[in-house]
Amino acid sequence: MTTYETLSYDVADGILTLLLNRPDALNSFTLTMADELEHAFRRASEDDDVAAIVVTGAGRAFCAGMDLTREGNVFGLDEAQDPTNEDMRSRLDDPSVAVGVRDTGGRVTLAIYDCKKPVIAAVNGAAVGIGATMICAMDVRLASEKARIGFVFGKIGITPEACSSWFLPRIVGVSRALEMLYSAEIMTAEETQEVGLVRSVHAPDDLLPAAYELARKFTRNRSRVATALTRQLIYRNMAADHPMVAHQSDSLAIFYASREDGKEGVKSFLEKRDPEFTGKASQMPAFYPWWD
Repeated sequence: MTTYETLSYDVADGILTLLLNRPDALNSFTLTMADELEHAFRRASEDDDVAAIVVTGAGRAFCAGMDLTREGNVFGLDEAQDPTNEDMRSRLDDPSVAVGVRDTGGRVTLAIYDCKKPVIAAVNGAAVGIGATMICAMDVRLASEKARIGFVFGKIGITPEACSSWFLPRIVGVSRALEMLYSAEIMTAEETQEVGLVRSVHAPDDLLPAAYELARKFTRNRSRVATALTRQLIYRNMAADHPMVAHQSDSLAIFYASREDGKEGVKSFLEKRDPEFTGKASQMPAFYPWWD
């Protein structure tokens, strides 16, 4: 898959712009979009032309949630099944479970979680439902003054998805997360900044330039391998039950980084010049992934 029906994948100067591209439908989320987003994030993770990813929406919305016009189960789930906890533990990749039971938004956010590149959300308009939970898996969120963000699941009798019960409280805290989910209110960009969900609020024309500048700040004169390791160290270790888990993976990460791009980093520092790192995120040290 190199072209997409619901997305555009454009790389320039090391920055991938991943555009949700169903503007006539307010970029509402479909099963095809889920498959394509999962593929695009896993593709970008291994794409050495990509140093960072900026995600935004075409037109006036970021993502207006699930497309509720689909016939039958709008989430694409197989209601003939009666899945169990054991099914989710032992049969997760079984086709009947993978297609008929698993949350499509969760497949997307797990692909973001696994990604080796910094991911920045540029929320240009409405982001509700999966449009809101999707951005929780991204590293930094910027919003347009016109953005409206809502975890509206309570209004339609369902639960939050896309692994947001893991991501959201880590961003805003447990109490704030529950308040946002219980109330199911749509918040202004300024309100989401106040609770810490978004980093900054921008005039519409300034949103993407600000996101690109942040992407350049994250990637200019940076080791692609060290950045990939840093991203995964933070996400994997923040849920560990003891700092020894972090010490073990930190030790291997600094050991292998010091043998490769770290040598050039030290040399360039001593020579007072910009580094010329050669490491590729598609070629990680042998201990990666350490959590397998």
